[in-house]
Amino acid sequence: MLQQLIGPVSGLLDKFIEDKDKKNAIAFELSTMAEKHAQALAKAQLEVNKTEAAHKNLFVAGWRPAVGWVCVLGMASNFMVIPLANFALALVESTVVVPILDLTQMMPVLMGMLGLGAMRTVEKAKGVQRER
Repeated sequence: MLQQLIGPVSGLLDKFIEDKDKKNAIAFELSTMAEKHAQALAKAQLEVNKTEAAHKNLFVAGWRPAVGWVCVLGMASNFMVIPLANFALALVESTVVVPILDLTQMMPVLMGMLGLGAMRTVEKAKGVQRER
């Protein structure tokens, strides 16, 4: 939303500010405002993630592994279990065919988790991971 406001506000600068240097400085500040805001949000989310991961309660710290295992089960089903089941059904000349799962909802979650997994690898390499 902030990004959509920057263009019209920058256009208004021509009408109200005559000093070209001051106008350019304000336009630059406006153009970087959305990026600064996004960085602040990402930093705040990282702090929340650290706090959740350090929590002793499994329902707070364990939701990421649970989501990861759901993704693993979905991928395993789609690429191993269902094709093998369909092959076995075809061998016994059954007319039943198990449909392939639609992974379009799961893939963004999985890709996001794989990105976070890279951070976890860095934690392990630095020796700051939590021991169980």
